[in-house]
Amino acid sequence: KAWSTPNEVSCSICLEYLRDPVTIDCGHNFCCVCITDYCERWEGSTTGVFFCPQCRTGFLQTTFRPNKQLANIVEGIEQLALQPDKEPKEKLCEKHGKKLRLFCEDDGEAICLVCDKSRVHRSHTVIPIEEAAQDYQVGAVTMTGEVAKLQAQEGKKTAQWKDKVRAQREVIVAAFAKRRQALEEEEQLLVCRLEEEEEETLQKLQKNAAFLVEQSSSLAQLITEIEQKCQQPAADLLKVRAPLTMSHSVKLQKPEAIHTELQDSYEVPRVRETLQKYRVDVTLDPNTANAYLLLSQDRRSMRVGDKRQDVPSNPERFDTCTCVLGWQRFTAGRHYWEVEVGDKTCWTLGVCEERVSRQGIFTPSPATGFWTVWLRNGDEYAALTSPLTELTLKVKPWQVGILLDYEAGEVAFYNVTGSSHIYTFSDTFSEPLRPYFYPGVRAGGLNDAPLTLQPGTQQP
Repeated sequence: KAWSTPNEVSCSICLEYLRDPVTIDCGHNFCCVCITDYCERWEGSTTGVFFCPQCRTGFLQTTFRPNKQLANIVEGIEQLALQPDKEPKEKLCEKHGKKLRLFCEDDGEAICLVCDKSRVHRSHTVIPIEEAAQDYQVGAVTMTGEVAKLQAQEGKKTAQWKDKVRAQREVIVAAFAKRRQALEEEEQLLVCRLEEEEEETLQKLQKNAAFLVEQSSSLAQLITEIEQKCQQPAADLLKVRAPLTMSHSVKLQKPEAIHTELQDSYEVPRVRETLQKYRVDVTLDPNTANAYLLLSQDRRSMRVGDKRQDVPSNPERFDTCTCVLGWQRFTAGRHYWEVEVGDKTCWTLGVCEERVSRQGIFTPSPATGFWTVWLRNGDEYAALTSPLTELTLKVKPWQVGILLDYEAGEVAFYNVTGSSHIYTFSDTFSEPLRPYFYPGVRAGGLNDAPLTLQPGTQQP
């Protein structure tokens, strides 16, 4: 009886046994040559998306996956199936030279009629070899169906997962598009306000310039008239009183005073709202605190005491500089925290590398592993670069925000009080970074106020 090719091991394009089968995204299998030729003949492939010949699900040609397991199954079925166009070459029993007509299920081998009567197989279960072949073929078909079913399930899971990823991608893109639109609208509004202020101020300045030109012209005319009168005899000159009297009474009129300072309101909006997404809860590491520093019980506040504390002399501790590190170590990602500086007259804030020296006196700078900003003498701000970068702040900060973007190599400082940007360091990081705090010297009690870390929860 001829073997009918099962759907699971045949190609729906050529209707033959699968040759070099490949699986597409939906889980269906085709001959590699057939599905490749199908894609090349597909007229609507400008987008690179093709449709499965069986279920019409979209797929990409670049996602073909060779199915070696199915190829082995097809090869086995071909070997077992009887060919109708020619008789298979029968094997003979090696012991008796007879045709192999039977199959011993106990030993799992084909035997001849003589073997069946021998003592070796007399008690074994023996069936005709055609039945055994049919059982194997049925088993192979069943296994093929199970494999195809599993592949279809995995294909369905893959498609569902891709749908979830696609949906989440759309949500992310839409959210950032909305945010960009809001920022662009706010940007346009601020630029328009700035241009209006620019035009108004320029008009006033031009008006003042025209006024001064007019005065200059009048004075030049008066001077010319007086010079002409001075050429006359003294007796005649004294008779001409009008120009002389006018020259004594002339007073220059100052133009209208115009303020050329820009308004303080041109700050980027929603900066703090954006930074809150990266807010982390930073606390102090007492093992690094200088012996003169007093830390609060919750490890969020620090100030300089008037006497040395009884603390272990461990190598992690700063032995000379009255500073302390944050407990957290950052090796990737974005992290934001805020520090209340209050009305202190001196402080230094920022980040430093884990490996910075804790012994003796050091000069903070990017070259030594520090990215920090300081306040000195109550109103002198600077970024500790080499040389110093002096900073001008219009509003004295009560709170300072610090944003570390490790991959971008940036440490940015923000005036939370004035809702403005202070300074940004740009560098390349390869070492773990830690928050750095220096509350400054006491200055006779003028700088006794503590530095206080704000809780790392999003503000309403």
